[in-house]
Amino acid sequence: MNIYDVSEHAGVSIATVSRVLNGNPNVSERTREKVLKVMDDLGYTPNVFARGLGLNTMQTIGIMCSDSSDPYLANAIYYLERGLRSHSYDAILCCTGYDLDAKQKYFDLLRSKRVDAIILAGSKFVEMRAKDNAYIIEAAADLPVMLVNGYLEGDNIYSTVCDDHAAVYGAARQLLSAGRRRILYLYTSYSYSGVNKMEGYKDALKAQGIEPVQELIQQCPKDMEAARDLLLSLRDQGLVFDAVMTSDDSLAVGAVKYAHVSGISIPDELNIIGYNNSLLARCTDPEITSIDSKVEACALQPSTP
Repeated sequence: MNIYDVSEHAGVSIATVSRVLNGNPNVSERTREKVLKVMDDLGYTPNVFARGLGLNTMQTIGIMCSDSSDPYLANAIYYLERGLRSHSYDAILCCTGYDLDAKQKYFDLLRSKRVDAIILAGSKFVEMRAKDNAYIIEAAADLPVMLVNGYLEGDNIYSTVCDDHAAVYGAARQLLSAGRRRILYLYTSYSYSGVNKMEGYKDALKAQGIEPVQELIQQCPKDMEAARDLLLSLRDQGLVFDAVMTSDDSLAVGAVKYAHVSGISIPDELNIIGYNNSLLARCTDPEITSIDSKVEACALQPSTP
């Protein structure tokens, strides 16, 4: 079944059927209803790709994320898709993992689908080396690229970011005001967001005349058990800390597990602050204090840097 069959059964030209499919206003309501009825009777489904070529838009946005099981990214994708649907756009989601070659492969795949734009959800798509970001900058010459909680300089590239530095800075200042002086900072990566969070922590210490201690800044996989085991290992090595700040709630959950295993009272003996205010923060006993990054605002209100 194709457009020629619809044209024959409706008794109109192929051009008229095409105008109906494309929503062209230069078709009478009577003719439009007749063509749509024939399409329904015949069970005709328009070729979306061909229709998109005619309209110069596929009404489809590509979304890439590194890990859809991550609570922050899952939330971001939910709000992104909801916002796109409200504007009659469909979405194609690609979960890329963290390998650069895989990211480039999926990026090219979305471009081959002739999507109208590509959204990169999360800060893991901006690489440390400028040459590794060239494929994004080059593609932006042909279609808009939006980064959610990431920043990359380039024409037709749009960034929406959380002020991670200010958020962590403010939280660290509260701990310092409460008398905590040995604040352990756990982070997962050196992404754009990760670097800003760490700098917020360091600057808060410096503002109080405390020089950051390298042994109190520890990288850890985004895993609860890994965070727990790391803290147990640091304790056994004699490292003293009276508070834990983390770049992600999963690490903060690990800190709670560490406290329970060690018989440490929260918050009397140990303060813990997570990041993202995800469901994980409400699943522990006691619940974790967590910085709310307001992902719904980050995902739905993009702005040019």
